[in-house]
Amino acid sequence: MFTGIIEAFGRVVALQNIGGNLHISIESELSTELKVDQSVSHNGVCLTVVKCDSKNYTVTAIEETLTKTNLDSLKLGSLINLERAMKLGDRLDGHMVQGHIDQTARCIETIAKDGSWIFTFDYDKQSDYITIEKGSITINGVSLTVVNSKDHQFSVAIIPYTYKFTNFNQLKVGDYVNLEFDLIGKYLSKLYLSH
Repeated sequence: MFTGIIEAFGRVVALQNIGGNLHISIESELSTELKVDQSVSHNGVCLTVVKCDSKNYTVTAIEETLTKTNLDSLKLGSLINLERAMKLGDRLDGHMVQGHIDQTARCIETIAKDGSWIFTFDYDKQSDYITIEKGSITINGVSLTVVNSKDHQFSVAIIPYTYKFTNFNQLKVGDYVNLEFDLIGKYLSKLYLSH
């Protein structure tokens, strides 16, 4: 489990396709604290550390993960939002995040406000997932609050701190992001639709 509060950036330093899998090597200040078998959120995707040293570590994304996330669009030098799994007893500053991506969404608008930014996203119209005003959403691993909810479209407001310390500062119209919808909302939606 994660909280959606990003700890650090990772920079992609190597990509290797073997079969249907993508091995991603990442340089990060967290590398010295990681160990093999540890779960880390990468743009919201929970991946297991398979190799590490003092400077870099490697994770593997399988074909299923690559088809449901934006990880297949990574390039050398791409910045990734990183968060280690939460510890029991710590404060839950964001919301409960599993690291299991529901789908991707396309950024359709960015507006620079006076000291903040509004990002608007469009997602799969065939989806049963919904957003609600003031509800939680996870975008590329970042726990955020929905400020404008429409059918299969929503916006979030980004404060300067979040903009500076996540890869929102790299996001452009047309880019795809990873979405994890609110866990409680998913259960309620499933119950409602099954009756």
